[in-house]
Amino acid sequence: MGQKIKNSFKEFRLLLNSVPAAVTVFFTLSVFAMNLLANKSINLPVSWLALDCGIIVSWFVFLSMDVVTKHFGPKAATQLSVFASAVNLVFCLIMFVGSKIPGAWGESFVEGSEGVINSALDNTFGGTWYVLFGSTVAFVASAAVNNFLNAGIGLAFKKNPDGATAYFLRSYVSTAVAQFADNMIFALIVSHTFFGWTLLQCVTCSLTGMVVELLCEVVFSAFGFGICKRWKREQVGKEYFEFIKQTEAAK
Repeated sequence: MGQKIKNSFKEFRLLLNSVPAAVTVFFTLSVFAMNLLANKSINLPVSWLALDCGIIVSWFVFLSMDVVTKHFGPKAATQLSVFASAVNLVFCLIMFVGSKIPGAWGESFVEGSEGVINSALDNTFGGTWYVLFGSTVAFVASAAVNNFLNAGIGLAFKKNPDGATAYFLRSYVSTAVAQFADNMIFALIVSHTFFGWTLLQCVTCSLTGMVVELLCEVVFSAFGFGICKRWKREQVGKEYFEFIKQTEAAK
């Protein structure tokens, strides 16, 4: 058991060393920004579509998971997602502590409204426990759905698993299903439980949000496919893959 834990820790450490630092940094920052920006809703001309500003970066989160899944596998992508969620929780805690420190935000200096604005900013950046809980559960669950479904669809392409058709199909289907799961889980935990949304509202919001987020993924998917091709050509993560082979051979 002890050796298994050591191997798992070393495998994860090699994964962090193998995934290009820029991808890990932007992925982690996007998870944090996605949850923070979700506090601001988007005014839309139609009443049946509900979106928040988290959509600005949510597409990058799922694009990154698709790329990592394709090259490193679903387990690695899920581990990276859990790592990003943990970092997000740490920084949310820091933001919460900052919101409780006595003082005034720069944007609160509006004559006659300082107290109200400062309190609103503290609440926004400090967060609410059930929103943070709901978003964390929803993201980790949807990440696992996205990554393993993506890999599962890829198994169907035996003749040309690294081709464009295989990449785009596995990315679009997994993203659509996972985005719906993400939206639905969050809606059920937070919107339905604490804000009184009906189940129909939860489903409608989840579906419409899924469509918009999927369209963003489609726009940038060619970029992700290019990254996968370059990583394979440059043998990114060679040490990580060799360690996995050694571990499996020793079993």
